[in-house]
Amino acid sequence: MNRSLTSNASILVASDNKSDADVVQRLLSTDYPNTITTIDPDQASADFDQHRPEVLVLVFKELEKSQRYYLGLYRQGCAVQLQPHRTIVLCGKDEIHHAYKLCREGIFDDYTLFWPMTIDSSRLPMSVFLALREQASLRVSTPTAADFAAQVRRIATLEKMLTDQLAQGDNRIDAIGQAVTYATNHAASALENFSQRLIQGNLEDIVAVKSADKLQRELGQLKRDAIEAPLHTLTRSVNPLKQWTNEFREANNTHLESLRTLNSLANTIQPSLLIVDDDEFQHKIINSILKEESYNLMFAAKGSEVFNIVRNSRPDLILMDIMLPDINGVEIVKQIKAVSRLAKIPIIMITGESKKNFIMASLEAGAKDIIVKPFVRDILLEKIKYSLDNP
Repeated sequence: MNRSLTSNASILVASDNKSDADVVQRLLSTDYPNTITTIDPDQASADFDQHRPEVLVLVFKELEKSQRYYLGLYRQGCAVQLQPHRTIVLCGKDEIHHAYKLCREGIFDDYTLFWPMTIDSSRLPMSVFLALREQASLRVSTPTAADFAAQVRRIATLEKMLTDQLAQGDNRIDAIGQAVTYATNHAASALENFSQRLIQGNLEDIVAVKSADKLQRELGQLKRDAIEAPLHTLTRSVNPLKQWTNEFREANNTHLESLRTLNSLANTIQPSLLIVDDDEFQHKIINSILKEESYNLMFAAKGSEVFNIVRNSRPDLILMDIMLPDINGVEIVKQIKAVSRLAKIPIIMITGESKKNFIMASLEAGAKDIIVKPFVRDILLEKIKYSLDNP
């Protein structure tokens, strides 16, 4: 086994029978030396708070007792609610299917047949190892697929920005060319007009023209040297800019194509949204609004369900009702924001109250935004999109 996982791992064995607890402790202690037992129900919450186990093993001969014990932990303290851990329940052969169902429902994480003991004595240590490996993967604060998708969607705007900027550059280069042409024509016209006035004697009080042909040749040379040549040089100096923009556009086509592919992939990733409200009707309303959007929806009706979900996963955004049956939504926000792994999850409060004290308490707790029931579809969608793009 991976010693980095097992050497310091905290395992808590909870039971109402000291003999059973001792058997399980001996079974695990070889691989997991930091295995502790607790058998006093009055000390359950305190023992959990003290040891902060990564794996909780429930050793009760009836699943109903395991459920009652675990529920009691949630009621007695908040450590179990946010302490990342996996729960393994031991069961007898007559309750295997029930244990399977409870794990499928998310009440426990795994089960092991323990009564009667089988020849597979490594089954429980292996279950603990797998649980620890899952915990280790959660501890690594790696960006989620939705995090990458949000960044890719931002980068995707780079293509439009580059295209727009290059188009503006082309327009400005063309404008320079047009200005040079206009200046050339205008200067040539002015010089031609001046020469005609001289030749026709309109300026004889200023200068007398002795040879119209020589004057015409000199003015023509002046036009070529002083007007056409410099402006032609200016025109040629602009051409490399035009060439550069074309080469830049062609050189980046491959990169832009990769960017388009990334953006297409990003659009297939569904951010996960956790909706917390004790009103089933509100679940249906939000589901009807969001069902056509590219979101993976999870629902919770009370605080304990929220903690169970965020303990084992990391939603990309939470819609949190303030008034819940077991714990205030603002308090849940505070506890979530206190956990580094969860602190950056954007939380939007949903409430039927628009009073200033509710709003201020929510924002001070760490909520990103507030939305008041009944929902306005476009506003809800806009707030969700903005919060996901700007967590």
